Order: sequence, then C-alpha cells, then structure tokens
Amino acid sequence: MTTTRKYGSWASPISAAAVVEGSRGLSSLAFDDGYLYWVESRPLEGGRSTIMRWGPGGEPEELLPLPWNARTRVHEYGGRCVLVAGGTIWFSNFADQRIYRMNPGSEPEAVTPAEGFRFAAFVLDRVRNRLICVREDHRGDGEPRNTLVALAPDRVTEGEVLFDDGDFVSAPCISPDGSRIAFTSWRHPNMPWDNTSLWSATFDQRGDLAGLTLHNDGTSEAVLDPQWRADNALFAVSDRDNWWQIYRVTGELFSSVSPGVEHAEIGGPDWSIGRHYYQLLDDYSILAQSARAGVESLLLIDPTTSISRELPIASAAIIDFLAVAEQLFLINAPVDSAAKILATDLDCKAPTLVRAASDTRVDTLWIAPFQQVSFPGTGGTRSHGIYLPPTNPQFKGPDGEAPPLIVSVHGGPTAVASPAFKLNHLFWTSRGFAVLDINYRGSTGFGRAYRRSLYGYWGLYDVEDAVAGAAWLARQGLADPERLIIRGGSAGGLTTLSALAFHDTFSAGASYYGVSDIEALAKDTHKFESRYLDQLIGPYPERIDLYRARSPIHHLEGFNAPLLLLQGLDDPIVPPNQSEMIYEALKARGVPAEYLAFEGESHGFRKAENQIRALEAERDFYSRVLGLA
Repeated sequence: MTTTRKYGSWASPISAAAVVEGSRGLSSLAFDDGYLYWVESRPLEGGRSTIMRWGPGGEPEELLPLPWNARTRVHEYGGRCVLVAGGTIWFSNFADQRIYRMNPGSEPEAVTPAEGFRFAAFVLDRVRNRLICVREDHRGDGEPRNTLVALAPDRVTEGEVLFDDGDFVSAPCISPDGSRIAFTSWRHPNMPWDNTSLWSATFDQRGDLAGLTLHNDGTSEAVLDPQWRADNALFAVSDRDNWWQIYRVTGELFSSVSPGVEHAEIGGPDWSIGRHYYQLLDDYSILAQSARAGVESLLLIDPTTSISRELPIASAAIIDFLAVAEQLFLINAPVDSAAKILATDLDCKAPTLVRAASDTRVDTLWIAPFQQVSFPGTGGTRSHGIYLPPTNPQFKGPDGEAPPLIVSVHGGPTAVASPAFKLNHLFWTSRGFAVLDINYRGSTGFGRAYRRSLYGYWGLYDVEDAVAGAAWLARQGLADPERLIIRGGSAGGLTTLSALAFHDTFSAGASYYGVSDIEALAKDTHKFESRYLDQLIGPYPERIDLYRARSPIHHLEGFNAPLLLLQGLDDPIVPPNQSEMIYEALKARGVPAEYLAFEGESHGFRKAENQIRALEAERDFYSRVLGLA
C-alpha cells in the first residue's frame, strides 16, 4: 500500500550518504600485456584518483597507493594523464604536477622537474624511445605557455619543444609505425569547440617535426581527436557540416565517413584533454561513440559503405571504450544502474562486470522513468530536456496536486543532460520532487548551430529556456507553478542567478560555484577560459555594457527568491568572490541567502564529506523555503 503525502515530503532510503559513499569515478581505459587499466577517483579519499588494473578471472587491483593522486591540471580541467606500455606506468601526480614513472609494486620516480610545469595526453614514441605530450609552462609572469614536447621516459627533463605555434595544443597521436604525428591547436579567443587547426608532420633524424602540414587553413571548424590507421591514413572529427562526424583527411581534403545516422554527433567539446570518440580497428572498420539528443551508443561503421550497426548494449552514456583484438572494454552508463566497466566483445555477448561506479543498489521501483521533452521557447525556438517524475513505491501525492519541480542546469554551457542513471537525481524524485534536466540552447548533441546559438546571448537564451521549460511543464500539470526551483553549477550557476534576478518564475535557487559578476570573471579566471566570454557575451572591454547588463550582481532589485550558494575556496575557474559578492549584497537587501564555503575544494566538490554536506544543505534549504516536512 502507498501512503498519500505532500509532494516533496516523502521519506526515502536514498540518503545523501548513499549517493556519495561507495561511489567512484571511472575513466581513462588502457590495455597493456593482458591487463585492463583505468583511473578511479574516490570521494572517500578526498577525491584522490588512483590507478587500477584487472586481468580476466581476477579481481580489480589498486596499483597507486596513498598519497599518490593521478590527476593533471592542464587547462585546469585536466584529462588523460596516465600511460601504460610494456608494464611501465607514467602518470601526472596532482600535488606537484610532475610526471612519475613506476612499475607495479615499485615506488614512483619523477621524470620531470619539481616546479613550474603541468603535463597531459602522454603518448609513447617507441621508435625514438620518448614520451610526447602537452606541456603547460607556468614559470614567469603572464599566461602559461602550452606546447607540444618530447620527454625522456626514464630521467628528469623538462622536455624539448616540438611545437609552440598557438595558444593551446592538444590531442597528439603517433602513427602505428612511428613515422608521423598529428595534433590540434587553437588560438584566443577560440575554445577547442570553435575553431581549431589540424596539423601533421614527419620526424627528422633529430626527432624534430619535419614537413609540418596544416590541413584546414581558414575553415573555421572545430577539429578534434586525430588518429592514424594502420596504413598511415589520417582521420579526425570535425563539425564543418553542423554535426561532429569522422572524416578521412588527405591534405586539405576532408572526406566524410558517414555512420548513416541522422541528427547524431560523433565528438564533443574538449573540456577534458585527450578524449577519444572513435577507434580505428585492424580490419579498417571504425568503432565510434554516437550521441543523439543526449543519448549515447556505440556504432560499428564500415567506412566504405557508410553503413553502421549499433552494438546491442543498453546505454545512455558511454564514458570510455577500448577495443583490443576480439575484446571490447567500455565504461557504460545505462538508465537503471550506476556506470560499470564491462569486458565483452563487439557482439556484446556475455559481458563481464569488472567494476561498478557505485556500491549503492537501487530497486527499479525507485528509478524515475525518464521522458525526453522538447518545449517551445522565445522566437519560435524549441529547447530540450530530460523530465523525471516523482517516483517512490511507498508514497503518492494528493489528488489534484502537482509536484514541486527542480530545474537542473548543466555547466559548460556546452555540456549535455543525459538520461543516464544519477543517484543525485533519484535523491530528489524519491522525495516527491520532479526534475527537469535541461538541454538549453548552447548544449552539445544537437548540432553546431544549436551549440553556437548561445554565442552573444549567454545569460539570456539559457535563462529563457530554463524559464520556458518550467512554465511548460507547469502547463502540462507536471509541476506546481508555485513551487519551482532552479539549481546549477558553474555556467549553470549563472543561469540560476540570472533566472532569479531577471524573472519571478522560481521560488528558490541553489548556485554551485556560479558566476554573479561576468565582468569580474573576465578579469579573474584561468588561461583556458580567459577569452571564452568574447564568444558568449562579446569582446571585453569593448562590450562592457553587456557584461554589466547580464550580471545578476548589478540587477538585484527584482531578486527576491531565497538563494543557497555553495562554493569551493580553492576554485581557480570561478573564484570564491563570485559567490561572496552576491551573498553579501542579498543579505544587505534582506533577501534570505545562505552561503556554504568548502576549504580544499576546487571547481566541483571531490571530498565525500563535502558532497554529502552540500546535498543535505540543499534538501534542508528547499524544505524550509517550501514549508515541507
């Protein structure tokens, strides 16, 4: 039997501790000498990332003991920073950002200097016995310098610069025979999803680049993830035809490798360096990660016929994948359970569970059935999202009552909301809240035009879409118009604050390390995003009027809804002053505002105790504001 109780007041066994404890992040698959390796982040260890391996018939084995932490700060967002070859592991250690070399069971030994550098995206140049990677040089004043460098694999060296013609460099890839290299670069004010350059070269006798070739001069496209086939044919991903797709590259000729699937993308915004979206197999077929309206799957593509087949495995998101001979390893995130590392084959027969991202088990009766929604916005536009209804087998809401709605706004703003299983969403739906995980204009997975439609209009279109989505669900009877909440982090935090400052739709909001003063952000952020606002708002200081017009801190006269602010004190991307300024200003106006600051946290909370405290604070805050038990 079910008990009737006011929406939002339902009892739930999915506690904040259950969301966090026993959870782990899984990423960066690698295979070497019969073992599968991956990087595993652990909230219960302060967010530390360790290196794991697994062999068939065995159990997962940890290789990197405390206090080592495999994580790079290149571009601040990091990315791939572990390489395994011939039983040797190279990794970037978070505390000092040095590269270390180790063999399982032995103490790591540094191979880069103690200060001033960060490294990412390592590849092994077997022919010349060296590592090639991206180096970020923080010595001296001004912006750090990003270059492509070659490093000795077994002694301390800062590396020899191979390429420095750009503000940023990424994605080095060496051909199987070691004769060629490809990589990408870009310049301010572009981001890697705006306009990047694809380069390739051979090597001279010294190992320097020779015959350097720019493949896409003046094309204004986002090229990423170059890879070489066994016959030295070059491939890369480009969004030159609106949708990110795979192309074979010959000189300046880009020949499309169509998967035969419409309105889908193979590729994404490179916030995390070294991400792969496809793999060139030995039989010349291509295994690719395809995304359509926020739902991802794996496709096996025949490049000669442009015919593909979807691998028969239930997926909502693919975090990483790797094919080795007849084996397939993938980190798969379905809709009904936490992400898992699976070992199988290209027919996905009898998959073996290697590792799960969470030890918390949730019965299917508690899992909210998702609905992909599209709703009308301003100017005849349509935006998208994932709607999750209140779901609890023990409770139901009163007849004729609609549930409170939480509009969850992702960051980026180029990220994408997916229906993949999220315990933090079930935390809310099991208590009687509905959730709209919104894919506002600017989100990835709907084509370049949709992603770029936010350019020049950040703080407007994203806010309009959040307001329109909440109002549309209220008109459908799926949300209570008097109990609408908005929450978001980073760029989603700006959307949250702007929605509360410029609209009266929402009853409350929660901002995780959100932007309150866009002008202050333009003056005080890291190199990677230091010119991002040129695209999203306009050039600074030429369009200072827009920066101030869009900043919630300057428009508090209509800001009346209660606000919860959560901020990491070590955040170099959105500094703490962004939360502190608007907190003090709202308190001075008498608006209910609460501020929680977390020492030792950066842009995103990694420590279990802080994740739990933040989620519980958010629950208690909404309960007080909405008058819930």
